[in-house]
Amino acid sequence: MNISRKLCSVLSVLTLSTGSLFLQNALAEEPVKEPIKIGVAGALSGDLASYGLPTARAAELVAGKINAEGGLNGAPVELLVEDDVCKPEIATNTATKLVSAGAQVVIGHICSSATKAAMPIYDEANVIVMSPSATDSDLTKSGNYPTFYRTIAPNDAQAYSIVNFAVGQLQAQKIAIIHDKGDYGKGLAEDARRIIEQDAKAKIVLFEGITPGAVDYSAVVQKVKRTRADVVIYGGYHPEASKIVTQMRRKRMKTLFISDDGVKDDTFIKVAGKYAEGVYATGPADVSANPITRQYREAYMKKYGVEPGPFFDNAIAAALALTNSIRVAGSTEMEQIAKTLHSQATATPFGEIMFDKNGDAIGVGYSLYEVKKGAFVQVQ
Repeated sequence: MNISRKLCSVLSVLTLSTGSLFLQNALAEEPVKEPIKIGVAGALSGDLASYGLPTARAAELVAGKINAEGGLNGAPVELLVEDDVCKPEIATNTATKLVSAGAQVVIGHICSSATKAAMPIYDEANVIVMSPSATDSDLTKSGNYPTFYRTIAPNDAQAYSIVNFAVGQLQAQKIAIIHDKGDYGKGLAEDARRIIEQDAKAKIVLFEGITPGAVDYSAVVQKVKRTRADVVIYGGYHPEASKIVTQMRRKRMKTLFISDDGVKDDTFIKVAGKYAEGVYATGPADVSANPITRQYREAYMKKYGVEPGPFFDNAIAAALALTNSIRVAGSTEMEQIAKTLHSQATATPFGEIMFDKNGDAIGVGYSLYEVKKGAFVQVQ
């Protein structure tokens, strides 16, 4: 009897050991899925880093959440992050690096000029790019850049909001338009000019470009003063806008100043100081009440200890739309992702969105903000 019991015990141990070995071998033979590589491109340094960093961090938060939940269709998400400083000549190199490193989709770029410079490289490689902030209208004109998408409305929609507010709400009759000669700023200025000329309710008294990075803009400020314009519409970014507004106010000019989402940044207020008061700027709608917005903004505050900057919500939307499309399509092939982006809605800070045939997010528009007591407050 004892021998029999001992034999049973030995057989039990052998059976368990053998089963364990089979399980270990099965696990060892199960292939580890290759990571899904998502490129992130934008200004991470320089004057416009306040636009690029929130986007990189948005991608990091979304990727972190996906990986914590088991990955994307079982595969981990790997971010490939590159700094283009919002400069076209660097953006082409950035795009080449991301494509060479195997990026299957890209979140970015941030600035329109950098985006336009990089897009031919992505188009040739069949890599889908989704920008949270590049608004140049040409980017989504039919056939220009077939792999480009964005989670922000184009310049012509932004220009319409600016002109409608200037002429309708502010009753402006004489408008001076200034721009920074870039794809983004000049494009918006030209859209605004076209809308004003078609409407004929106001007169354009000045249309002029400036040189970005200049120390002094007194010459163009003096031109604006001589025109006695009711409103200045500025197309460009906050570094130049803050200097122009400051010089206008120091000359005691009360001309109203309206700009774009390239100016709706707390950095503009910090630099312009008291002279920022009363400045208007367009920007994505306030979506702070959206549960997805709250979730990611709280995660951002917890991780980085500061409020998210401009285009953070749009970047979250881009990261969610791309990853959801890969999940639904079950593929990283460009054609499959594109098909899903056009046909399947994704829950984002801006509600459920999908994309039209040209790559623009359907239903995403602009709001008007005014600087009041040192902060941008939505007024329309």
